[in-house]
Amino acid sequence: MTILQKNWSSILGNLFTNVKSELTVSSPFITDNGVNFLVKSVTKDFKEKGFLRIITNLSPGNIKQKSTNPFSFNKIYETINLVQIFHLPNLHAKVYVRDNKEAIITSGNLTDGGLYKNFEYGISIVDGNIVKEVRNDLTDYGNLGTLLDRNSIQSLCNQFAYIYEKNNLINDSDVIAIENSLLQIKLSNAEKETKSEPINSIFSKTVEYLLNKNGPLKVTEIHKFIQSIHPDLCIEDNRVCNGISYGSLWKHQVRSALVTLNRKNIVEHVSGRNGVWQIIK
Repeated sequence: MTILQKNWSSILGNLFTNVKSELTVSSPFITDNGVNFLVKSVTKDFKEKGFLRIITNLSPGNIKQKSTNPFSFNKIYETINLVQIFHLPNLHAKVYVRDNKEAIITSGNLTDGGLYKNFEYGISIVDGNIVKEVRNDLTDYGNLGTLLDRNSIQSLCNQFAYIYEKNNLINDSDVIAIENSLLQIKLSNAEKETKSEPINSIFSKTVEYLLNKNGPLKVTEIHKFIQSIHPDLCIEDNRVCNGISYGSLWKHQVRSALVTLNRKNIVEHVSGRNGVWQIIK
């Protein structure tokens, strides 16, 4: 293990240069300088044959601050043949992994500030077992998010273009438009993947992940986790029928996901109406 401080970018550059087949990048903020650093560092062979997985956060707040530049991803698609880019709201992890050989866990984003200006701190790990675990966790993070293929990125860029021309003046309608676009991509991906009701599919996959990672959980705990992972699907809208409150729709959808997993013998209900659920072993 190596401790990394302000001039950590040279170590990250070596990680990028030495990657052979798979590179995983988790960075909430990504800008042109960060992308240029990456594509200049990786080898020609990796660009042609390697696989790049990126997990980032394209939420409206990040776009407004220009902390993440969606246009930067066009250069990645133009330069590297095999790419997957995931949008995950509330992502905060800054981690870089190559080939299950090395992982950098740091405070530094893939931005000019993160690479060159800020006082960052982190560690570089070369223990294969730990690196593999880190890589697998990041893969799970990505799978919880929204996959943005090249067409989706281009569509978003077309939508973002006028926002960038407005010099950071993003109003409520802009925010809603961005959120709706990302949500539609998310739901469309889920529908294509499972050929079933997309929200049930998303919540089912997330519940299974949560119970595998955390062990048995109360329904209220599951709600909190899901709300942090899928804020776009967890709108607090109290449903009232004939004067009776039935709670938020998304919580009923979580319940439906639990029922779906139970019918597939994946999870089981331990106790109580709002009791504990766990993976069936």
